[in-house]
Amino acid sequence: MIHIITTEGCSIKKITQIQLIIITTLFMLVFDNYTFFENILKVYPFKENAGFVISLALVLFALTAFVLTLFSSKWTTKPMLIIILMVSSLTNYFMNSYHVVIDDSMIRNTLQTNLAESSDLVTIKQILYFLFLGLIPSYFVYKAKINYRGWKHELWSKVKTIVVMLLIIGASLFAYSKHYTSFFREHKPLRYTVNPLYWIYSTGKYISLTYNSGPIVVKAIGTDAKIIKDGKPPKLVIMVVGEAARADHFSLNGYERETNLLLKKEQIINFEEMYSCGTSTAESVPCMFSVYPRSEFSYKRGIDTENVLDVLKHTKEVALLWRDNNSDSKGVAKRITHEDYRTPKNNTVCVEGECRDIGMLVGLDDFIEKNRDKDILIVLHQMGNHGPAYYKRYTHEYEKYTPVCKTNQLQECKRQEIVNAYDNALRYTDNFLAQTIDFLKKYDENRTTAMLYMADHGESLGENGIYLHGLPYFMAPDAQKHIGALFWFGKELQSDPRVKQLKEHHKAHFSQDNLFHTILGLFNVQTKVYDKKLDMLQTK
Repeated sequence: MIHIITTEGCSIKKITQIQLIIITTLFMLVFDNYTFFENILKVYPFKENAGFVISLALVLFALTAFVLTLFSSKWTTKPMLIIILMVSSLTNYFMNSYHVVIDDSMIRNTLQTNLAESSDLVTIKQILYFLFLGLIPSYFVYKAKINYRGWKHELWSKVKTIVVMLLIIGASLFAYSKHYTSFFREHKPLRYTVNPLYWIYSTGKYISLTYNSGPIVVKAIGTDAKIIKDGKPPKLVIMVVGEAARADHFSLNGYERETNLLLKKEQIINFEEMYSCGTSTAESVPCMFSVYPRSEFSYKRGIDTENVLDVLKHTKEVALLWRDNNSDSKGVAKRITHEDYRTPKNNTVCVEGECRDIGMLVGLDDFIEKNRDKDILIVLHQMGNHGPAYYKRYTHEYEKYTPVCKTNQLQECKRQEIVNAYDNALRYTDNFLAQTIDFLKKYDENRTTAMLYMADHGESLGENGIYLHGLPYFMAPDAQKHIGALFWFGKELQSDPRVKQLKEHHKAHFSQDNLFHTILGLFNVQTKVYDKKLDMLQTK
């Protein structure tokens, strides 16, 4: 029996928690699954597949209601629905606006993003999504008067609901079995945009991989590492980890715009066919410094196995420093000196509201002086081309290509405006790398110098409506995987036969799998974990 009560002049009906779940599920089906049904209709046009599309909507409704009912109770229903509504409104926004997929890698990347980077993503449109699809419906859930009956009655109601939902799913699968066979076998990516089920699944997967694996015991590798002296002066190597730099926008790779004006004047070795091992910073950075190739790498392996920096540390002959102007090292620099250069406290070049990559060069002379008798590896993690606010990544003098997109709501800009801002940011990276080379040249007389540059991943700039990065690797476009990479060697190494050989093979296919072994080879490290076949300096 439904009772009418009055609260602040409004008549509110008491409903059961099952009715609240059904209403909320229907709301999310209609308002939070635009991307899913948009993609479905591209593959299964409604005119020819009306019955299947309708059955798919019924299955999605029934499956969501089934999951929510399963975890419902007097104490969990309202908090669960409120959290799901609010999170689903945001996943809905990002899928609609940037065509990203909210999988476990994206969740990890989101949780490891700092406040400054997060603020670049906030838009009026996102706030409106959160307000109308998250907060307002959550308020109605909160205010709903639920008629909680005895536990036997509630249990029976849950069982009936679950059975009905399973019958709907079973009947739909049976009626359109051929369509569902095609859907599950040939169109797997379509499922990645189901809201909220896929992000709930991805959250569970993330928690399982991150927190349910027991205590983290870091496996030591390369403890036998030692440096074989080659008669050359101590090494000074700067490794620059780039951000979101796609290869096809480097003029060094044939791009029609001059994005590498300064680098082309240097004796660099540019790699035209370099590929990342992930499509996000949280995935690629640990992977590129890991002993594991992409095919064997996992998040857990990344955090419970030492990396190439640890192997160098085991030699006790290499001074190591990581300076970060991005989010952080993603765990890579946990066991070496790490300095945060996202703050004016450390970075003396913070202008126009942003700390610049160039500031990471300031004060390095002191570190080098303190370690004058050691080999040195310095890692500089760039802000680079971090999106979507590309226009913030460079100073005014590098704004050659105009007009530029000056909003983080990329879908509101013309694609050329986005490209202009992105290319201007690459020109600033060109300047930063050129200044890094100039810095190293000062030490050419008493050091063996080198600079390695490798982007963490690429970036989508609106091709086919896709923006930013982070799509699952198997479905990500080439723009998110084909990355900018180049090496520069000082005069001591220019005559090295390995460097001359590498120049001849710069067009060969390489990947971030090569970095671990190339760094060890460059420092002449002898260890069982070194694989000569993966050392780029040993390319035949």
